[in-house]
Amino acid sequence: MPWHYSPWWHMGFMWVFWLVLLILIVWLLVRAASDGKAGAPPDSPEQIAKRRYARGEINKDEYERMLNDLRR
Repeated sequence: MPWHYSPWWHMGFMWVFWLVLLILIVWLLVRAASDGKAGAPPDSPEQIAKRRYARGEINKDEYERMLNDLRR
């Protein structure tokens, strides 16, 4: 009997199929959990200052002083 008629071949194929599917699901979950920030470049100091100003953590004078210091 040729090998392709063996029930073991079908069982092996199903193991490979489920293993690949499991790896794909885990990879997608890890990628979603990282929120796409893994490959993103770090924020510049000016961007951090801008974000702090937008949140109200610093006032306009402090923001402008930080920008002047950073641009020197």
